[in-house]
Amino acid sequence: MQVAATLPATGVHFFSTRRASFKCNGYSSPLKPSLTTIAPVTTTTEMTKIHLSNLEKLLQKEAKPEPVIQKQGKTGENRGKQGKKTEENRGRNLLEGLNLSRIWPEMKAAEEMSPRHLIRLHRMLSSKSMEYSPRNNLGSRWKEYHGCKDWLGLLDPLDENLRRELVRYGEFIQAAYHCFHSDPATSANDNAHVARDVSLPDRSYKVTKSLYTTSSIGLPKWVDDVAPDLGWMTQRSSWIGYVAVCDDKAEIQRMGRRDIVIALRGTATCLEWGENLRDVLVQMPGENELVDAQPKVECGFLSLYKTGGAKIPSLAESVVNEVKRLIEMYKGESLSITVTGHSLGAALALLVADDISTCSPNAPPVAVFSFGGPRVGNKGFVNRLESKNVKVLRIVNKQDVITKVPGMFVSEAIDKKLRDTGASGVLNLLDNSMPWAYSHVGTELRVDTTKSPFLKPDADVACCHDLEAYLHLVDGYLGSNESFRPNAKRSLAKLLNEQGANIKKLYKGKDLSNLNLNREFIFSRPSCLPSPSVLPSPSS
Repeated sequence: MQVAATLPATGVHFFSTRRASFKCNGYSSPLKPSLTTIAPVTTTTEMTKIHLSNLEKLLQKEAKPEPVIQKQGKTGENRGKQGKKTEENRGRNLLEGLNLSRIWPEMKAAEEMSPRHLIRLHRMLSSKSMEYSPRNNLGSRWKEYHGCKDWLGLLDPLDENLRRELVRYGEFIQAAYHCFHSDPATSANDNAHVARDVSLPDRSYKVTKSLYTTSSIGLPKWVDDVAPDLGWMTQRSSWIGYVAVCDDKAEIQRMGRRDIVIALRGTATCLEWGENLRDVLVQMPGENELVDAQPKVECGFLSLYKTGGAKIPSLAESVVNEVKRLIEMYKGESLSITVTGHSLGAALALLVADDISTCSPNAPPVAVFSFGGPRVGNKGFVNRLESKNVKVLRIVNKQDVITKVPGMFVSEAIDKKLRDTGASGVLNLLDNSMPWAYSHVGTELRVDTTKSPFLKPDADVACCHDLEAYLHLVDGYLGSNESFRPNAKRSLAKLLNEQGANIKKLYKGKDLSNLNLNREFIFSRPSCLPSPSVLPSPSS
């Protein structure tokens, strides 16, 4: 049911009054009956209650159909009047479902019930007002959107084509989350070479490889001596993502190349949380300890990336072998590799990009789109990725604390100022000696929860780190000095489903949810894997 069809602009004339006290010239208002039926009131609060009560009574009255008298030569005019009355009745029914007295506080009801506020609410709830970012032909500019110029001139204001690409890659991560939660158990006898069924948001891609990580947290030696059979509690392999390749000719032509996507989910198991807490920097394998500014990464992330299970290869081995195979398969074509991840997946995405950028002499351009990613390594690791021409775009929520850990709570901007003032020698010494001298990688796109008209400005930590909230903020982002995009395409109903406790009270009333807004966008969580893409493609 389209909301726009049920709330025409003609319905707002019922609320042409802004103040609680008003006069009626020559007739009795249905919102303010004559004083013979209502006792005199002395306070604004009591007057507001009466107006709200009368408003509900008015909206609850069923419109009586008026007989249509057909007159010769007047048929078109009568039909127009009848259609207008039908739309008016529909508007009344919708407003009845909104139950305005419960949505607006009593003290502000008289002020808020103005045509301006009703039109604004109508615009936000109308599915017709939601617009896609265009799915234009990237053509010769694909390398620019893939980061060859570090997205210079595309982030502030945010380019509409880049916005669409970011949301699309974020939905690839959602597919990884949904696939894992549909079957989180991974047996040691599972065949890791068989790709799991993943419902991709973009049908032009096909999954070619399932990816696994193995959490391995060692126990003290005396525990192993006393209870040697506790290995199942300290080591576990879990499905974490997939490799997919675009095999649709029309999409390849639109993007200007064949794209290989590596999507990685975030933390989902207790042992993975344990690995996250191992936040001491360790040297990367194969590096010379005598070299200044040697690359170091977090111990837990490196363990997840390099450790294999009893019958499951490590993430590092799986992804490198699959990328090599695909590069050889599509040899001679224009290729790109896009690694995308959220939270823990964003951290592992950097380690993946570091490996695959040099896994083949003909390695295509590698770009990383990370959502809510923590710090991964030190300044030496940053220099290592830059030397390999790996492009990284970090989407960061200003209120997300995960993006500020691990390491000291010093922003990259302050670190850059200190290095520019001549303190780089001291900072480099600290980078080599301190076990928590972390540094972020790449270019940052910063969004802000407080700019969303739907999320509470004091949303909790989980909401600020949630992937759906990230995609909502990216889809509404116009620029650092711009307000939220009013016609952002992502469904309010889906955001309400994911983050109901952090939605403003105006948009989560009981009666409001019964309106089935954007009903086609709401999906249940069945035992089988649902599709994370809640909106159809404009081309379909």
